[in-house]
Order: sequence, then structure tokens, then C-alpha cells
Amino acid sequence: MKFDPQALEWTRAPKEFVISPERIEIVTEPRTDLWQRTYYHFRNDSAPVLQMRTAEPFFSFVVKTDFAASHHRFDQCGVVLYLDSENWLKGSIEYENERFQHLGSVVTNHGYSDWATTEIHAGVKTMWYRLSRRQDDFCIECSDDGAVFRQMRVCHLLEGAGEVRFGVYACSPEDSSFRAVFTHMELTECRWPAHDGQAPDQDG
Repeated sequence: MKFDPQALEWTRAPKEFVISPERIEIVTEPRTDLWQRTYYHFRNDSAPVLQMRTAEPFFSFVVKTDFAASHHRFDQCGVVLYLDSENWLKGSIEYENERFQHLGSVVTNHGYSDWATTEIHAGVKTMWYRLSRRQDDFCIECSDDGAVFRQMRVCHLLEGAGEVRFGVYACSPEDSSFRAVFTHMELTECRWPAHDGQAPDQDG
């Protein structure tokens, strides 16, 4: 498999963007976001999402994000697997203030989102992500250098079997805008190894 920029498809294309084999840029527009219901009770489905399709049940997608221009609360960009408004996952860094930001992931199943985060220093301005698929289970990892990846999330998508779409996104939920840059995009065999610990439960 190969990551092919010519095969990418927009869901809600932004007004300003650049797509080349080596680099993707998205200029976010104010009040764009992805979130469904949980806790906040609002439903936001307005972020631009740029993805390719595959029915391959085992793969890994790697991308480096540069968000040096982010400056406003909730500005974010990262990796995404967006099936429809009620079924998707994303991994990103969300700007909070001059002291810290949130490195985290959101998984949305049947219209309900969850958010798992950890605080990191606001001076971090680049991050690598690796999104891996093993059928309808997924793993999101992050890396400071593109070599050593750390697990952020293992999750299941209820509608994640069969063909999926995956790629990148960027958004600014409040009244702001910034340029998100994506490079080093690579599609490989699944680098999330099969589980070799506790055996699965047996029926009966």
C-alpha cells in the first residue's frame, strides 16, 4: 500500500489549503470542530477532514503535524478516521494557553464522544502520529521524533469493519484561525502487533 495524495477526498473542504505529495497545509476557519453530545451536550460536525479510502483490514498510517501557528484555545490538528458524523476517531494536540496544551484522542461511537488527554508543555509545536488498524480495532500512538512511538489509545469502532476512510484534520472551535502543516505521510503494513499475552475468553 502507498499513501496517495491524489486519492484524498474532502469532507467539508476549507477555503484555503495546499496538497502535494510531500506536504498538506490546512488553514482553519473559525468555529469548526468535531464533537458529539457527551458532557457538553452539543454536536459539532464542521471540521474539514481530508482522507483516503481502504478496505485493507491491517495497516498503519504515519504523519507528522506542525502546529507552530496555533495560538488560541482549542486550536488543533492531527490524525483522523472519520466514517460519518456519529462514528469517528481522532488524535491531536489541542492548544489551551501559554503554559500547557492537551495531547489526546477522541473516539465517537453511535453519536457519543469520549476524550482522553494528558497535559503537555505549550512549547511543543510538532508531533508524529501513527494510526493502526486491526480489523475493527484501532490504536493511536504519538512520537516526538518519528522513531519511538508511545501508545495513546486502543479502541473499537462499532462501525469500523469493511471500508474505512482515514487521514488528517484541523480545526479552530473558537474565533481563530491557523495554518496546520502535515508531512512525512506514510502508509505501511500494520505496525501494531497482534496480542501475544492473555488468551481470549472461550465460549461456554
